[in-house]
Amino acid sequence: MAGTVLAPTEQLVDGDGVRLRVTEAGDRGAPVVILAHGFPELAYSWRHQIPALAQAGYHVLAPDQRGYGGSSAPDAVEAYDIHALTGDLVGLLDSEIGGGAGRAVFIGHDWGAMVVWYTALLHADRVRAVAGLSVPPIPRARTRPTLRWREKFGDDFYMLRFQEPGKADAEMAADVATTMRGTFNNLTGPDAPPGWLSDEEFEHYVTEFSRTGFTGALNWYRNYDRNWESTPALADARIGVPALFVGGTADPIGPTMNPARAREVVAGPYTEKWIEGAGHWLQQERPDDVNRILLEFLTEVESS
Repeated sequence: MAGTVLAPTEQLVDGDGVRLRVTEAGDRGAPVVILAHGFPELAYSWRHQIPALAQAGYHVLAPDQRGYGGSSAPDAVEAYDIHALTGDLVGLLDSEIGGGAGRAVFIGHDWGAMVVWYTALLHADRVRAVAGLSVPPIPRARTRPTLRWREKFGDDFYMLRFQEPGKADAEMAADVATTMRGTFNNLTGPDAPPGWLSDEEFEHYVTEFSRTGFTGALNWYRNYDRNWESTPALADARIGVPALFVGGTADPIGPTMNPARAREVVAGPYTEKWIEGAGHWLQQERPDDVNRILLEFLTEVESS
C-alpha cells in the first residue's frame, strides 16, 4: 500500500533466502532509487544522499547488502555471487516496500557500483537508469580475474590476499578500529579517522563490523572467478539505459580501473563526471558534489 515515509526509517525485507535491513525514505508512490554500498560500508554510507533524494521526490531504498550490517550473512561462499547480489536488489522492487515497482534507478559505490552495472545487464527490464561511483562500467574480462591480477599486480595484490577464507577475515577483525581507519584513509593515511568522518560516524562503522566481522563482505571477493565463469553470455551484452560514472581525481584505486573502456559496454546515453581532489569514498567525502551530480542525472532521466 502506498504511503509516505519521508524521514529515513529502517525496514526488514525478506528475500531469496536472506533478510535485508533497508533504510527507506520518501513517498512509496514516487519513482524508486536503490542505493548499493561498497566495501567495507553499509547503507549508512548513503546517509547524506538518502534525505536529499527523498526531498527531491524519490522513494529511496538503501539496503545493508547480504553479509553486511543488519542483513543476513549466509555461510556458503557461493551465496555471494553476482546473481545473488543483483537478485537481492531487484527483489526489493517486488517486496512490500518496493510496491511492485517495475523499474528503478540503481546507484552504487565501489563494489555496489559493480553490482548495479551487472544489474543493468542481468536484469535490464528492471533498470530505468544506472550510476556507479568510483568503479566505472567495463567490459567482461577475456581471462579469469585472479589470473589477470596475479600477472598485472603480483601475488600481494589485496584482492588476491582476500581469496583465502579465514585469513584476511581474522586479520581485519582483530582490531576493527585500526582496519576501518586504514581503509577510510586509503591504506596510507594517518592513524585517525579522515576529516570527512566524525568520531560518531566512525564509531558507527566500528560497532557494526565488531559485531558482524568481515567474512560476509570478503566473500564477495571470493566470487570474482565464479562470476566470470557464470556470465559468458555477457561478453557481448550492452547497457542500453542512461548511465552515469562519477570518479574522484585523487582516488588511489584509479590506476586499477579503466573508464576509457566504458563505451565498450554502455550503448545508451553515458555521462562521466570527475570530482577534483576527491578520493575513493565519494558520497561521504564530497556529499554536496555527489548530491548535485546525482540529482542532475535523475532530472535528465525523468525528462527523457
